[in-house]
Amino acid sequence: MNINSKTKTPFPTKQQVRTFIEESDGPVGKREIAKAFNIKGANRIPLKKLLKELVVEGGLEQGRKRELSPTGTLPAVAVIEMIGLNEDGEAIAKPVNLDNDATPPIIYLVQDGNSRSKAPGKGDRLLARLSRSKDGTYDARVIRALQAATGPVLGVYTKVGKGGRVQPTDRKLKKEINIREENSEGAQSGEVVLCEILPGKTLSLPEGRVKERLGPMGDAASLSLIAIHAHGIPSEFNAATIKEATDAKPISLGTRTDLRDIPLITIDPADARDRDDAVWAAEDEDPKNKGGWQIIVAIADVAHYVRSDSALENSAKERGNSVYFPDRVVPMLPHELSSDLCSLHENVDRPVMAVQIWFDAEGNKLRHKFMRALIRSRASLTYAQAQNAWDGHPDEATEILSKDVIRPLYQAHEALKKARQKRQPLDLELPERRIEIGEDGFIKAVHKKHRFQAHMLIEEFMIQANVAAAETLNKLRRPCMFRVHEPPSAEKMQGLHEVLREMNISFAKGQVMKTVTFNRILGQSENENDKELLSSLVLRTQSQAVYSPNNLHHFGLNLQNYAHFTSPIRRYADLLVHRSLIAALKLGEGGLEEADAGDFEDIGVHISGLERRAMVAERQTNDRFTAVFLADKVGETFAAKVSGVTRAGLFLTFDDTGADALIPISTLGNDYFRFDADKHTLVGERTGQTYRLADRLTVRLKEVNIVTASMIAEVADGAVQHRPQNSGNSRRSTTNRRSGAKTISSGPIKKKKKTMPKGKKRALRKVKSD
Repeated sequence: MNINSKTKTPFPTKQQVRTFIEESDGPVGKREIAKAFNIKGANRIPLKKLLKELVVEGGLEQGRKRELSPTGTLPAVAVIEMIGLNEDGEAIAKPVNLDNDATPPIIYLVQDGNSRSKAPGKGDRLLARLSRSKDGTYDARVIRALQAATGPVLGVYTKVGKGGRVQPTDRKLKKEINIREENSEGAQSGEVVLCEILPGKTLSLPEGRVKERLGPMGDAASLSLIAIHAHGIPSEFNAATIKEATDAKPISLGTRTDLRDIPLITIDPADARDRDDAVWAAEDEDPKNKGGWQIIVAIADVAHYVRSDSALENSAKERGNSVYFPDRVVPMLPHELSSDLCSLHENVDRPVMAVQIWFDAEGNKLRHKFMRALIRSRASLTYAQAQNAWDGHPDEATEILSKDVIRPLYQAHEALKKARQKRQPLDLELPERRIEIGEDGFIKAVHKKHRFQAHMLIEEFMIQANVAAAETLNKLRRPCMFRVHEPPSAEKMQGLHEVLREMNISFAKGQVMKTVTFNRILGQSENENDKELLSSLVLRTQSQAVYSPNNLHHFGLNLQNYAHFTSPIRRYADLLVHRSLIAALKLGEGGLEEADAGDFEDIGVHISGLERRAMVAERQTNDRFTAVFLADKVGETFAAKVSGVTRAGLFLTFDDTGADALIPISTLGNDYFRFDADKHTLVGERTGQTYRLADRLTVRLKEVNIVTASMIAEVADGAVQHRPQNSGNSRRSTTNRRSGAKTISSGPIKKKKKTMPKGKKRALRKVKSD
């Protein structure tokens, strides 16, 4: 409407101004209205009054720029979201961030015929310039596409008003996600949800849309599901994979070696979910090998059932390994195989890849032989059962096996221990814990794992089988997926050198590192604190073990040839080694295809990444179960060890549960603490109060967040049990002003230069897995 003319125009009525505003393409301001009606000078004052009256009367609203538009009208520039195509094939959208409950108007996307950009799809968000039509619809011309945020994000939903918010379970994501009612999928407070971040810039909370509801946070099953979804771990098998597994059948002897008369047994944890290895030992009957031993390690023949280019193969490769949570296992293979046909249950025939190994009286390997065989396990024992039988306390199941089956296993192990001692693998004492799940699905108790000789026996037998596999493939120059553990770098050794110097333990810089050197260092610890400190520091210097077709040796085990052979049910790397052995030794069908051998480099990188993913997911789930277990114990005190020292504060490991917690640096005392990365210490500038790695503390649990599985603690009594310091350092007794507890500090006390930094970001200890 253009009412402007050179002739004198009468002052407009309210209805004329209202009609002009309603018929305009977008919001209009006082200047545009004055120009349209040729209002000048003093007449602008009554126009201002008229516009205010129109807003008060209703039907019009004033925007942030004091522009007027009909109530519910969209701004001239807005973020829109594509809905799809209507019946006429026109692209339609809806506005984002409407501030009222009105039905959103229809927006038609005006396509630019000259544009070469990709047409937007359903759910895409665009910044567009809008023009309003008389029928209440809008035309939108795209200014730019808004980049979608990466996702999805897992979190816990809480209702807020008509919509809600999602607190991410990933503690790295600090902001909650705002969920509008129409994007909530009916989620209820306390539910674990999977949501996507909607594109668009925001100065406050990001906007999201719930894609999947996983169940209430209070449900124990949700605790594992959080890790499964957060890390993208495949938890369901497709129909083709299930069909191949269910179609699989037990096999007959055929051309296999018949070992069913050999009394092999399995020894596993009490809660074992699969049984993929069986063992046997006997004295070597060769008179030339007096005091020598022979053993058989039989491993489930997974390669017989999982063939190249099959659905089972694709699923196993996609997963890389089984993932073990406190309440469930996400298997690499369907349970028809992993828990049945490929599990070496007692008194049933099972196909295996077996290796027979001969040793002299000192445990040195003389020779070995691989075979494809059929076995019938005599018993499925636990570690405790086997150990009790060896200690002279057999039960009903082991009494008949004690003399002729269990005793030879332990006697053979005594010989192998001699060779192991000479080899000097890295000997770290790292406590392990087992989570016991109650009938309700939550933690009933946390137990320290007892390490019997039975554990070490099975471990050494498996190592010998793994060595034999790697040696065979290396000798025949056939593809092998080696388990590689490289020596520590010089950079990582620097921090260890600094601490050793404080402890008066000699350690020459620049020397070639060997496992025997580390073991010598560990042997010089004078007390339990020192031993824990040195074990922690030595572990931190180690590199991450990986899979590779390049034989770079295994530093930690001090072995030149090493591969994983003993767990093809749960590790894809072992399956590859089985296939390569079958092809190299001409042991029948299911061997490695030549085309697959060329992919070993890429596969090694792939499965190493999947292994790290599984380890992180398992650790985070254990943390979350433990957080739920301790949630009602806030305010109680616990014995703990300092497991990490950083600028953020002290990371702790609780003695009884193995739970991890943080003491923020801002709560350590009325002092400014200096962080020494090499010495792993926090030292108060004014008081000299010192906290060190492996210090013992009594702490009070202050806060538990079960969503992020994080815990905050504080020093309860201030009494810190330190490791002894080098007597050559300057020493001084100081008193903690908060608790009165005396501690020993080394080095000069610096004058206070700054006030203590206030709040630090929360963090949880990142444990290096080897």
